[in-house]
Amino acid sequence: MKFTTNQIAALLNGKVEGDGNAEVWKLCKIEEGEPGGLSFLANSKYTNYIYDTSATAVIVSVDFVPEHPVKATLIRVSDPYLSFAMLLKKYNEMQLDKKGVDKLAYIAPSAVIGKDCYIGPFAFIGENAHIGDGAKIYPQTYVGDNTIIGNNTTLFAGVRIYQNIVVGARCILHSGVVVGADGFGFAPTADGSYQKIDQIGNVIIEDDVEIGANTTVDRATMGSTIIHKGVKLDNLCQIAHNVVVGESTVMASQSGIAGSSKVGGHCVIAGQVGIVGHLEIGNNVTIAAQSGVTRNFPDNVTILGTPATDAVKQRKTYIYERNLDQLYKRVDELEKKIKSLEVQ
Repeated sequence: MKFTTNQIAALLNGKVEGDGNAEVWKLCKIEEGEPGGLSFLANSKYTNYIYDTSATAVIVSVDFVPEHPVKATLIRVSDPYLSFAMLLKKYNEMQLDKKGVDKLAYIAPSAVIGKDCYIGPFAFIGENAHIGDGAKIYPQTYVGDNTIIGNNTTLFAGVRIYQNIVVGARCILHSGVVVGADGFGFAPTADGSYQKIDQIGNVIIEDDVEIGANTTVDRATMGSTIIHKGVKLDNLCQIAHNVVVGESTVMASQSGIAGSSKVGGHCVIAGQVGIVGHLEIGNNVTIAAQSGVTRNFPDNVTILGTPATDAVKQRKTYIYERNLDQLYKRVDELEKKIKSLEVQ
């Protein structure tokens, strides 16, 4: 689908400088610009590309002053980065705008399907499941019995949602996500084997949550594992049984939270972080990459290391560790001097 630069500018509340009837039909990087492409300039280190780019149009700041002639049509806006992000969202929505139920999908007779939904081939919708208006269920996705999927939520291909799960509105679950598998619960027995503890709780995922590919969220032993609204989980994360993740917390890849721990709202959990079970992490906590969290932490702290501690203290410890060889030599020399004095 083609759009003129005038149409793009109207959408972004911007102003065209150049050919307002120039047509664009794809988005591109400024350094990889092609005819028909629309790009943006938000970072000054890419400024040199704007003079040679083959992109038809470039979104720039209202304050941008070119030092050389620019071939591309300019669309001036107050914030080029946010404006381009808006276009990416619109473009993606157009690409993923699907409706209708494929004849190869299975929908249980008791399931309720909302308006304007998409259910792809080989998708499975279980008994008494409820699919909200505008939801998109991509091919080979499984939605278990008594599960609720909110309005305008997207489950990409191969997502597995077990029984009795609640997923809110406007959520995005990427391929390979599994929600509601059993938590890791086993009781040791006298003969050294393990007796499985049945996991009879569920998972509640609130509105506007995004979960990356191959991430798993386990059902509670009893009660609920809860992912509060606005949470963003990266690919390959693990959320164990009865965990609670607070509002608008973000978690990077290969991180995991063990059973029954509670993480507050607006936290930042970097990659490869491990949080042991039955802990409470406050609000607005930042946990640096590869940290191992073994105790509770209050609000508004930054922690790192294994075991994780206050970031300022831990950085000092790292400095000491790097100088251990020098410290050892100094102590060794001092001991030798003390011995020589004792002999005298």
